[in-house]
Amino acid sequence: MDRRCFIAGALLPVAGSLPLAVRAETADEWPTRTVKIVVPFGPGSTPDLLARLVADHLGKKLGQPFVVENRAGAGGNIGTQAVVRSAPDGYTIGLSITGPLVNNTLLYKKLPYDPFRDLAPVTLAAVQPSVLAVSPALGVNTAQELLALLKRNPGKYNYASLGSGTVAHLAMELIKARSGTYLVHIPYPSSPSAVSSIVAGDTQMGTLPPAAVMPLAQAGRLRALAVTTPERSPLMPELPTFKEVGIPGVEATAWLGFVVPSAVPAPLVARLNRELVGALREPAVSEKLRASYMTPAPGTQKEFADFMQSELARWKPIIERAGVTLD
Repeated sequence: MDRRCFIAGALLPVAGSLPLAVRAETADEWPTRTVKIVVPFGPGSTPDLLARLVADHLGKKLGQPFVVENRAGAGGNIGTQAVVRSAPDGYTIGLSITGPLVNNTLLYKKLPYDPFRDLAPVTLAAVQPSVLAVSPALGVNTAQELLALLKRNPGKYNYASLGSGTVAHLAMELIKARSGTYLVHIPYPSSPSAVSSIVAGDTQMGTLPPAAVMPLAQAGRLRALAVTTPERSPLMPELPTFKEVGIPGVEATAWLGFVVPSAVPAPLVARLNRELVGALREPAVSEKLRASYMTPAPGTQKEFADFMQSELARWKPIIERAGVTLD
């Protein structure tokens, strides 16, 4: 056989296999390998808890590993930017919150990404109230007693948040503005670290996720004083609203949602929406979320996109009025 013919024949199977090797997967084929869910906060945080519940369910259902990667820092910006920069192939999903997905566009002059341009909303995941919690060492038992203490001691006390721009930060800024008090803001990378700071006495209070607060309040290590919802939360009906304690206008519902890079093909985003919505509606998942004081709120891609825009419109005048900036 001519040597050139032999070489050409030997290469035919390889050449024929190339289109299969480089061909992008269809939405129906996804996933064929490990899927990563990036959480821009630390282990044990509310987004981390939700991500792990969904990852466990989808891994079992779809037969591929779903792993959670914690990328905390900069108020959620670091992890959210990592999602923006990831390959648009459906194998990196972000689970983020109000700050990095909406409010940080108003707080940072040089945000390294634009969530409305660089990310595609997949679905809203869950909503939850925030709880005003204080250290028992303050010696107050009600929100009214706390406000009286703060007014007598302007600037003496610190509050913990989950990072600049988060609802935990802005809710306290609302409380300060509406009550005429002054507190020093100390940001932390996650709800466990923020709560630990209050227990340790490094900070004295915070409006934080109930999953992080309520077990410690029930154990007597924190005191829960009020919720940031317009009406009393059915998850914690014993806690008054801020309107009830004399500070109207303090409404700050926290939320979580799934996003992917904006270049992910539309059919694949639609497939991701179906799978994530299905997971959040699974009774075993939704029951565990409610046990952690989160109300599942899955929906369409458009509903989540519209919700993000409405959150931007709601927080913009509040942030501008309070004069909060982060760079």
